Amino acid sequence: MLEIKNLHASVNGKEILKGVDLTINDGEIHALMGTNGAGKSTLSNIIVGHPAYEVTEGSITFNGQDLLAMKPEERAHAGIFLSFQQPIEIPGVSMTNFLRTAVNERRKYLGLEPLKSTDFLKQMREKRKLVELDSKLVNRSVNEGFSGGEKKRNEIFQMAMLEPTFCILDETDSGLDVDALRIVAEGFNRLKDDKTSAIIITHYQRLLDYIRPDKVHVLLNGRIVKTGDASLAKEIEDRGFDWIKDETEKE
Repeated sequence: MLEIKNLHASVNGKEILKGVDLTINDGEIHALMGTNGAGKSTLSNIIVGHPAYEVTEGSITFNGQDLLAMKPEERAHAGIFLSFQQPIEIPGVSMTNFLRTAVNERRKYLGLEPLKSTDFLKQMREKRKLVELDSKLVNRSVNEGFSGGEKKRNEIFQMAMLEPTFCILDETDSGLDVDALRIVAEGFNRLKDDKTSAIIITHYQRLLDYIRPDKVHVLLNGRIVKTGDASLAKEIEDRGFDWIKDETEKE
């Protein structure tokens, strides 16, 4: 599904990624861990096409397409979704209108007819229940007045409505209590199928207790320096990253 080769990227003239290689197949969940400033969020922003980040070398292929040649909206329509680390508020834009526009634009890209209002509202009710999102919140402007946990639930709700094939959860667990974390993770697990792939960016093992990754990667100083199974995340929880840094320096 997604293949990244020798990716180098910078922001404001500073090189952040220094040769990232990563392949994610259909249905796979990959966790990405690393210290602050290692380049985790930079990688996610490049995948979705954030204009502040400049790719200086390398390639990204998504389902056979040159991802770097696609506009951000084309990437979203093609099935890429980013759950933001800090979801923003959009005053004056209702959740319903925001989602109806997004859903129908993706359907248009896929050659499908727009959803009728009754079908759209029915889908909203069904998907909202997956993440236990209060119906009152759906009638507000996007994220306006939402708590931190409600914003994160709303991100997964949006993902449910858009039905992407590739999801990036960028520190979705940050700031969540145990109950909110469980609800968000279970919502994601209900939505995922054998064609849905994901990158889970996290600092902590606790999210990976709910969303079990096929592979865990450690990103340090702009490169993926270690890859393992789910047990690697538990080892990092116990030992931190210093032992990996030591191994990398010896190599």
